[in-house]
Parts: sequence; structure tokens; C-alpha cells
Amino acid sequence: MPIAPGSTLGILGGGQLGRMTALAARTLGYKVHALDPDPDCPARSVLDRCLVASFDDVAQAAELASQCDVVTLEIEKISTEALAAAARLAPVRPSADVLAMVQDRGVQKSWLSSNGFPVGPFREVATSAQLLEATRAMGGACFVKSCVGGYDGKGQLRLSGGASPGEGDAGSEAAALFGSLGGQRCVVEQALDLEAELSVLVARSPSGKLAVYPPALNHHRDQILDWSLLPGPLSASVTGQAVQIALDLAVGLRVEGLLVVELFLLRDGRLLINELAPRPHNSYHASEVACATSQFEQAVRAVCDLPLGSTEVVRPAAIVNLLGDVWMDGASPAFEAALEIPGVRLHLYGKRIARPGRKMGHLSATGRTPEEALVAAKLAMARLSSHAGLPLPGR
Repeated sequence: MPIAPGSTLGILGGGQLGRMTALAARTLGYKVHALDPDPDCPARSVLDRCLVASFDDVAQAAELASQCDVVTLEIEKISTEALAAAARLAPVRPSADVLAMVQDRGVQKSWLSSNGFPVGPFREVATSAQLLEATRAMGGACFVKSCVGGYDGKGQLRLSGGASPGEGDAGSEAAALFGSLGGQRCVVEQALDLEAELSVLVARSPSGKLAVYPPALNHHRDQILDWSLLPGPLSASVTGQAVQIALDLAVGLRVEGLLVVELFLLRDGRLLINELAPRPHNSYHASEVACATSQFEQAVRAVCDLPLGSTEVVRPAAIVNLLGDVWMDGASPAFEAALEIPGVRLHLYGKRIARPGRKMGHLSATGRTPEEALVAAKLAMARLSSHAGLPLPGR
């Protein structure tokens, strides 16, 4: 049964994704409550109610659900116990089962592999000795990632072929590497010869309806998304394969809400899955200006079992992430200089404290082609730090 506008949507998480989802929900006529451990979270100013509690607070998750007609999430850090408590009082979409699989990289990789989805060579390790064995077995460069937690490059190490533990001090080097990741279970992934990185967003409603967006082409710097193009300038063959993988995953997992599939395109033409995210995603922020239906409106439609919106690209677009580095050393970003460029829009997340690597917002641009949009967005970003500007936003 559809959960009609005028009802109350609950969001576990009040970060920038929660903020933008709440704004879309309010436009559709929903009331919005959220739970977040930060009393000054980005979503707070656009909510009807904000519960300040940790993501493993079972009682407060239940309190949120008791006042809502449906509950969704914007971050994977929610404990499955909290989700289960909320689910006893309101529909929770996506489910705790989906989240449990996604939030553990080891479980996720194993599930994908055992269900026939394409993934690169990997090993799960639980000790420094296993880490040493795995890095040697990869035969060169590899990535070591904590199974639980970590994002935007946190909880991850890249090892070049010569940086893996050698014969002399192999044990102590492996122990140091393992310790730097908290001494917890890790996944060791073989480094791949990449042509490109892309992502595909699928929406699936509880009634089983599906809507898929064209793949976005993504570029990372220091393992943080730097820019993204929508639609990605990819061949019809790659686009078709990527879309089919994402649709098969959404159906196989019985996702209710959104699912983003991050993919690697190898130089030999193969597509391999990197990671899954059952929520709105940084790489689809351009959907707000490119598509007939933004990812945030689509998220609300999907979890409320409303008809899914059109995913048509009305005008190609690009985004460039705006990190806290722009404000470092007392810098004042020149927003007005950036906004002089035709087609450019500024999206700030309402975060009060800027830190290096922290996502504070993004710039979007439209153009006749995705590449033209990217040129405009990059030019706007360059202007932020080359002109005198405005102070840090926030309270």
C-alpha cells in the first residue's frame, strides 16, 4: 500500500544525504523525522523532529519509528538491532537483512561471488599472518580494507608491489599494517588495471517496480569522489552490462528503496563490482539538475511505494565535490565568482566545521554534453580559491 504525502517519513541518519532526502520529502508533502548522534547535523534545520542518539540506540530507533509511517536510512552505520527494533513499529526500507550484508565488506564480497556476480580477486583475513599470506598471494599491488566501517578512503590501505611485507621483517610489517587498521577483519583486494570507475543507481519499490538511471562516470582523488558525469560517456555495450548487473542485484536482494552499484571497468573490457550502497549516493548528486527525477525524490517515492519517477536525463550534468580543504588556513571561498559561470549551481550541506577531506558541498553544472558540464564545474571550483569570498556557512 502506498504511504501517501502528508504521512511522516523517518530517516536513520541526518547527514547531507538525509538533509537532501528530507528536502525532497517536504516538497512532496511529507513530514520528516530523523535520528543522528550529532545535535547539529546537516538535516536538523529541515526536519520536523530530530532525535539525538547513537546509531546503535535501540530504544531511540524504536521511538523514531513509533512516530513515523515508514523509516529509511542514509548511512550504513546503523546497527541491525536498531533497525530490527524500528521494524517492529513501522516498515523499514531497506531491510536489516540488506544492510547486514552490505555493511560488512567480507560478507558482501562473499555473497556477490557465491551468487555469480563479477568481483575481482579477494581474500578475507582475520590475523596479521593471514594478511601476509594474502598480500603475497595477490602477487603485487593490492588494497587492504577493514570489513566494517571506513568510507572515503578511511580504513583502507593501498600497497604497491614493493610495499608489501618482505622476507626480512615480514611478520612485524604485516602486524603493523594489520594494527593500523584496528586489528580487525579485513578484505585484501587485488589492484586492477582500470579503464574507468562508474556507478549505477536502481530504485525498487515494495511492490516490485524498478527504475534505473544511466551509469555515472566517476573520478576519485585520494579515494574520495572528486567529480562525476551523468550520463557517463560510455559505450552502449558497457552501459547495457552495467545496468543489467544493477537490476539483477536489486531484484536478487529484494531491495526496497535505492541501491547504488559501484563498478570497475577494466582495460580488457570486463566490469567488476566494487561495492554496494543501499541509499542515495554522492555519484548521483548530478541527478538533481540532470534528470526528470532526482535520486532524493526517487528515494522517497520508492520507500513510500509511490509510482517511481522518470529517470530520463533532461540535460547532461556534472558535479565536483567541495571539500573542507577550501576553507583551510582562513580561506574564504568565492561563491559569487563561481556562480557567475552559466549553468553552475552551489549546493552546501550546512556543516559548520570544515576539515580536510570532509565533504562540505558540491558544485553542479549542466551543458550540451557531460564533458562540457564538467569543464564549467571545474572552472567554478577553480574560482572558489582564486578570488576573495564569503565566510564559512553554518551556525
